[in-house]
Amino acid sequence: MIDFSPPELVASCWTSAGDAAPLRVPETSPVPIDERVEALASTGWSGFGLAHDDLAKVKETIGFHGLRELIDNAGFRHIEVEFLSNWWDESKAHEWRPQFDLLLEAAEVLGAKFIKVGTAFGDELRDYTPLAEPLRRLTTEAVSRGTRIALEPIAFSMAQSIPTSADLMRTVGHPDCGLVIDYWHVFRYGTTLEELAQKLTADQIFAVELNDADAEVRGSLFEDTRDHRRLCGHGAQDVTGFINTLQGIGFKGPWGVEILSTEHRSLPVREALELAYSTAQQCFKATTHPENVLERT
Repeated sequence: MIDFSPPELVASCWTSAGDAAPLRVPETSPVPIDERVEALASTGWSGFGLAHDDLAKVKETIGFHGLRELIDNAGFRHIEVEFLSNWWDESKAHEWRPQFDLLLEAAEVLGAKFIKVGTAFGDELRDYTPLAEPLRRLTTEAVSRGTRIALEPIAFSMAQSIPTSADLMRTVGHPDCGLVIDYWHVFRYGTTLEELAQKLTADQIFAVELNDADAEVRGSLFEDTRDHRRLCGHGAQDVTGFINTLQGIGFKGPWGVEILSTEHRSLPVREALELAYSTAQQCFKATTHPENVLERT
């Protein structure tokens, strides 16, 4: 008899943020952090992420040690902190350095396994290698504080391609520098699952984010990304095939779920989290990889 073994799911920062969105000023969630943690714990998640502005608010209120107590009491196993940009440009260090310091402190106290970083929105670099040395520097500092660096390729940024970013990781050559593989940016960039399997190695994958989308982009690519993501299995993309591909590469989780949409933000946070969790779990039940089922006699 087959018995489904559920994966560990992590609510990426926007999934539990309520009516908050990227590039709003500020990006702070209106949901008090204790209510957010309680909603996450009661809906089955194994962990969650927080963005910089929420972390700044936590530091000003209950403090990172206060949040760590909430995390430990709830039994969460995985914490993510994000997001850093401009780290390759020393002329902008006055902007990104204080942000990095906050993320380092948060990661150290909360036990985050990596700090998520990205590149500026705009045209793709023809050559990603100028990012290698700045990534090494960031990673060296992160390791000194007990965490790592994870670059997220974004389909409308300087580093868009996940296969090319995998090559960049080989150039960086540091085991504590890896990638966040967000399925949204896989299909919106046009990367095939076969290309992922050819280019990625399991040691490069620090995190995976699941979501779904319509076949066609709605509005600008940024607007589509921020406002029109679908729940897993409710769009036109092959979420199950993506999971199979990543497991075939050797990724064992945990699995992030990142839902960003006008509809998702309009729901009460607990209801939004329940939907994001249950629909992601359904996609795992449809996969063919043997680690998703256990033989029971």
